[in-house]
Formats: sequence, C-alpha cells, structure tokens
Amino acid sequence: MPMYDYECPTCGDFTEMRPMAESSLPQPCPWCETPSRRVIRMAPAFSTLSAATRTAHSTNERSADRPKLLSEVGPVHKHGPGCGCGGGGGKKERSVLRTADGAKGFPTARPWMISH
Repeated sequence: MPMYDYECPTCGDFTEMRPMAESSLPQPCPWCETPSRRVIRMAPAFSTLSAATRTAHSTNERSADRPKLLSEVGPVHKHGPGCGCGGGGGKKERSVLRTADGAKGFPTARPWMISH
C-alpha cells in the first residue's frame, strides 16, 4: 500500500498509508482530526518493499544515466604482464616444432591453414 503526503492547515505535513483508490480523498490529521488535502512533495513510496530493495531502486534510478568510469569497465586483473599469478597478464608462448630443414610448425594451430 503506498504512502501519501497530506497537509494539515494547522499542524503541517504528515504521511499516511492509504489505498490508491482513496489517495485523492481528504485524510483526517492524526493530531487534530482536521480533514487535510493531499500534497505531492515526492513520489509515493510503497511500504511493501524491503529497505534493501528500496535502496537498490533509488541507487539504480540515480545512476541510470551516469557514464561508467574506466576503473569500472577496465580489466579486473591489475598485475603487470608476466606476474605469474595466472591472471592472463602476459602472452602465452606458442609451442613451435622445427623440421630438419629449419621450417617452423605450430602443432596447436589449425592444420588446414598454410603458414608462411
């Protein structure tokens, strides 16, 4: 059920949880019982969402159009090439076979390709 803002002429603003069908009807003030009209101070909030979900929605809404930083889209591996941790920093050496006449052959290459 959404929560709406209302304005009491004597006591000020207050927020009440109401069904959507009754949102435009006057709401009695919780302190003085004066019928108060609805005001739109911010978008209605749904109280059935958990706090974590509401936080995630507001964060996503704020950052929907923000460009990504290079640190967010860059490579995850921060070490230099050849660091030895297995993070893919350096180029792997290809195994090379040499024939008697000195020609190179690559056993991991595609056999149907002609090398030069």
